[in-house]
Amino acid sequence: MKLACVISSTASSATVLCRRGRCLFSSSSVAKTLNSSSYRRGWMSNTAATGSLHQISCSMITSTSPPDTPAISAPQPEKPKPKPQPWLIVGLGNPGKRYAGTRHNVGFEMIDTIADAEGISMGSVSFKAQFGKGFIGDVPIMLAKPQTFMNASGESVGAIVSYYKIPLKQVLVVFDDLDLPFAKLRLLPKGGHGGHNGMRSIMNHLKGNRDFPRLRIGIGRPPGKMDPASFVLRTFNRQEREELDFTLQNGLEAMRILVLEGFDKSATFVNSSKPLTV
Repeated sequence: MKLACVISSTASSATVLCRRGRCLFSSSSVAKTLNSSSYRRGWMSNTAATGSLHQISCSMITSTSPPDTPAISAPQPEKPKPKPQPWLIVGLGNPGKRYAGTRHNVGFEMIDTIADAEGISMGSVSFKAQFGKGFIGDVPIMLAKPQTFMNASGESVGAIVSYYKIPLKQVLVVFDDLDLPFAKLRLLPKGGHGGHNGMRSIMNHLKGNRDFPRLRIGIGRPPGKMDPASFVLRTFNRQEREELDFTLQNGLEAMRILVLEGFDKSATFVNSSKPLTV
């Protein structure tokens, strides 16, 4: 580190070379400037060499090499997003024209509604079910309507889950519910079979596991003393048909929210949905 000093005097000029805080004088007609740290100070000094008063002005300027310019790292490529896990959506019902349009088959109708809206063909038969593959948004989904008759639905569902290794949290079952008001939806993350033979069969084929979501569609209670077994095979009158069609559209939206945004948002949508006022 060096200190550059310039001395001005009425009598003569001198150069002062300062090192480590000590200044050495030498007569000179030319002022020298030497590099040192960034610091300025001025003071008055008498010199024996000239016997006159000199004005000393010192400037300390750091002599350093310019700081290293930090290396600019190349932008890192974004990590690819993990592929969405497929969903299996199963609707329960009975096969054949005899049961088409009955209360017990609203699960089938929910699957048909999704397939029509998302352009998914249900023409193939696999795993004892009418089966289709497609997407909701960018999420792959599989749709299934077991053709085993209601009480043996688990044979189909268990085989699909096992073959595709689908996590149970992404297996949704849609079925009719006598204990819900007509056209009412209820989305639950898990639960028992509630006396529903189709759900009982599915749980049996999933080794008793009940931790999978389900969408229940209310079909109401049978009137008077009608046998529930007969009631669930009844078709809908005109007003009921309009209400159910409205409910199926709400169910479609609930399924879209479920696979794209998660269970909680879908449940909130279902719980806040209002029935059609006829």
